[in-house]
Amino acid sequence: MGWVIAVLFGAAAVLLVLSFIKARKTAASTDQQIDQLSFSLMDEIHQLKQQIRNLELDSEIADTEAGIAADEKERKNTLREMLEMHRRGYSFESIAMKMKLTPNEVQQVLAPYMKQKDERSKVAQ
Repeated sequence: MGWVIAVLFGAAAVLLVLSFIKARKTAASTDQQIDQLSFSLMDEIHQLKQQIRNLELDSEIADTEAGIAADEKERKNTLREMLEMHRRGYSFESIAMKMKLTPNEVQQVLAPYMKQKDERSKVAQ
């Protein structure tokens, strides 16, 4: 009876060691997959950043060739910010505070873009 318990105890110890070894191999494999995934994501992010830089440069070149002044670029950026805030649901007053304008000025600037939105929704109905 003592020998049987000793054999079972030995088998349990061997199986325990084997399970630890297998767990380490699985963990190493999982770590390697995670590393590969993170490298591929970093590469994709780098490529996207490069494409954004190229688009910005192309836009700057096109603006320069078209003769657009720096004031017009600034106005364009301001308008872009205002439209973005309006689409996010900001009120005219909050946009005006952020852009240091009056609510009437904001409404006048955004009016042409609001009409386009209304016209599109009417067509879709």
